Amino acid sequence: MKRYLKFFNVFFFIIIIGIPVWGQTGHYDPHKAFNPLYDIQKSTVYRSADGQPGPEYWINRADYTIYAKLDTLNKKVWAQEEISYTNHSPNALSFLWLELGQNRFSSTSKSAAVSGYGLSSTRFNGGFQIETVEIGLVDAYIPANYKIIGTRMQIRLPVSLPAKVGTMKIRILYSFKIPPKGNGRSGWMQTKNGVIYEVAQWFPRMSVYDDLVGWNVLPFLGAGEFYSDYGDYDITIEVPKNQIVASSGKLLNPRDVLEKKFIDRLKKAEKSDKTIRIKSANEFNNIKAINSTSAGKLEWHFKMKNSRDFAWASSNAFIWDAAGAKLSNGSKVLVMALYPKESKWKRAVEFLKGSIELFSKRWFPYPYSTATTVGGPVGGMEYPGIVFCSWRAHGPSLWMVTNHEIGHTWFPMVVGTNERNFAWMDEGMNTFIDIYATKDFNHGEFAPKQDHEYNPKGGSAARNIVPLLTDSAAPTMMSYADAIPWKYGHKLGYYKSALGLVLLREYILGHDRFDYAFKTYIHRWAYKHPSPFDFFNTMNNAAGEDLNWFWKGWFIKKWKLDQAVQGVKYVKGNATKGALITILNLDQMVMPVTVKIMQQNGDSGIVKLPVEIWERGGQFTFYYPSVSPVTKVVLDPNLMLPDVNPVNNIWINTKN
Repeated sequence: MKRYLKFFNVFFFIIIIGIPVWGQTGHYDPHKAFNPLYDIQKSTVYRSADGQPGPEYWINRADYTIYAKLDTLNKKVWAQEEISYTNHSPNALSFLWLELGQNRFSSTSKSAAVSGYGLSSTRFNGGFQIETVEIGLVDAYIPANYKIIGTRMQIRLPVSLPAKVGTMKIRILYSFKIPPKGNGRSGWMQTKNGVIYEVAQWFPRMSVYDDLVGWNVLPFLGAGEFYSDYGDYDITIEVPKNQIVASSGKLLNPRDVLEKKFIDRLKKAEKSDKTIRIKSANEFNNIKAINSTSAGKLEWHFKMKNSRDFAWASSNAFIWDAAGAKLSNGSKVLVMALYPKESKWKRAVEFLKGSIELFSKRWFPYPYSTATTVGGPVGGMEYPGIVFCSWRAHGPSLWMVTNHEIGHTWFPMVVGTNERNFAWMDEGMNTFIDIYATKDFNHGEFAPKQDHEYNPKGGSAARNIVPLLTDSAAPTMMSYADAIPWKYGHKLGYYKSALGLVLLREYILGHDRFDYAFKTYIHRWAYKHPSPFDFFNTMNNAAGEDLNWFWKGWFIKKWKLDQAVQGVKYVKGNATKGALITILNLDQMVMPVTVKIMQQNGDSGIVKLPVEIWERGGQFTFYYPSVSPVTKVVLDPNLMLPDVNPVNNIWINTKN
């Protein structure tokens, strides 16, 4: 008992005294790590220095009304779209830019050239077929002067769209072939009971005009995802009468498209904590056929408010399950899963419901009235209110993909980051919140899970990333998403950024300070467009810590961490008078230091040193109140840090 009490006292009440000694060693330059002229975003009236939107922050708006028809014979979508675009910016706009996501499949697009396939017969050749583009002036529509450049369309206006209050309507008539096998985050697949269609990037949409670069016109090449303004969606989809449509938004006309028994089951499911079967495998042809627009067709009408995108799926092969989720703020969410008979998806609703409740409780309430997961050809892709997950997934893999894809609700659907520029703000932040949801779900049923690629056998996630940190060919996380080679895409965009946030929460700031700052960031930038520096500055200010050394070393640069123990000396050569322990920082990355010291008498203690010990150099000596010879000194005893050379983290007394 005495020894335990002594250890307890040393661990919690150790006092570091004496005069610290600094020195320069290795490749470390403290003026790079702690440069007060750190290259950060300048404060403006739109974005404040503390990371919050400025007093004159603005974001443009795009509202969409679309009538679409699914042509199952030719596997095409035909649609007429009306966009109402509002310019809240301080600048008049003489031209507009739109994104044409389906043109990634055009043989003349940059994506075709970059992919190396070009006109190969093995490559799906598709893209938008634009019939007409019109703009609304006063009370009439006139043909637009437009130019299509791959996945982008420019509309050159006859008169500029006024600043701050200017609104213009754009009307487009178009069609496209649906790509097969889930190509390009959407597609179709044949099942035993029918074809499943998953439809995304399916309408021309406004590009973002912001205060950082103006028009964001990077082409859609495939890896880089999306950057969109917010708006309301009024969507009508015509499909064969025996199909069910799963969609973003809320179904407004259930009585027009569903039999009463299905409506009654949905109402029951919304109040149920357990999964309710809405439509079974033997009810495929019992969808109500009324209000047909033509023989054998039905119109499904959906609305979604304040969203940055919209996607849908349709099939006569769906099994349909649902349940209700209750959020801590009192909101209720109808949670649904639609999938073919071949899938092992009995727990799909449970997984989706659990993810939503956990994310909402910890970070920010789920913002929509419905949440849907669809089992089909797309392996995993997220849209507001609906996610596409592989029909093959089951058990742990189904949890993982469901948890991850619905996690994108928070990043980037609520916090509207630019995925094409900064994939880590989307995938990395989502992977980070996935880690904690997985630990919490069903008492950790699928934990531990840091990342399936880097932690297949468990162990230290921080140490497992060392090969990436020491890979000279790896780019930085701040690279364009499409500029990151495929072999590094997941490692950088998902894992390194997520691990950085774990380090902040578990090692640098602690749970309370991190959680407060991170939630502050989410609430500040909900339904807005933050930059990386808005995130960095919010975390610095809300946590009360200058973390620029961390943002610079981990996110902006690709510095390596190498802490080491140089040696141990004793005061006046007497171990009973205390030890002088010298540690080193040998490479450019810096971190706070945790040191475990063991003595010959069996006592041990933990010393925690702040990152500021490295401000004057890469060598630091501190006093430890030993009462017997030190037998061992270990840096990072819990393997929390991505130290590239862990061998020199341990000093062993070989003289006693």
